[in-house]
Amino acid sequence: MGKFITPVCQNCPSRKGPLMGCCQLEELDFITSAKVSQSYQKGERIFFEGNPALGLHCVNQGKIKISKASSDGKEQIIRLAKGGDMLGFRSVLTETQYSSSAVALEDCIVCFIPRADFFRVWQSNLQFSVSLMQMMAKALGEAEVQMLHLAYKPVRERLAEALLMLYHTFRKEDEPQPFVIGISREDLASLVGTAKETATRLLSEFKEEGIIATRGSQVTILKADRLSRIAA
Repeated sequence: MGKFITPVCQNCPSRKGPLMGCCQLEELDFITSAKVSQSYQKGERIFFEGNPALGLHCVNQGKIKISKASSDGKEQIIRLAKGGDMLGFRSVLTETQYSSSAVALEDCIVCFIPRADFFRVWQSNLQFSVSLMQMMAKALGEAEVQMLHLAYKPVRERLAEALLMLYHTFRKEDEPQPFVIGISREDLASLVGTAKETATRLLSEFKEEGIIATRGSQVTILKADRLSRIAA
């Protein structure tokens, strides 16, 4: 990742996000002085499901997966995160344990804001509090949709939807086409909610149809419009 430089909140991708965008300059200065910044290598856990939720995690850069473990130990990826996203806010608000785990999909920099400092801003800034409630409502709605899709959508449609999620989450606006991302077949299967073998077979079908290209763990999305039609 190169030399680690502690991020400054005023220059962070989150500065224009729904939460940090509500903060005054003095509040950003306070958060900058209170937070702890950490670099994570690909595959490292940022927090563990079941551990006490001691604060809020803010992604400065990198790609992260948020997952839950089933009763038989299988992983289900429930969300993807990138620079500018907040992690763990629901668990922090309810003063419970983390309800999921976060793992770096590539080298990342993540800032940790202790619970007490997070609540200081939350209690003093009404716009910040309202924005947080809106984020929670949006996350709940997305979780409900995901549950319905897992229950009723065929795997082929869910795979197309998962590839589109990767495309829309991680593709930068100024990034040239086609979009390329590295993701293991295990992670892709966990995102879809199927077996690795099934995800691999369907990827091969998409490749034969000219919708994607693959090279090792890299997936290149050639025709996002075709994936949209399949997912719908």
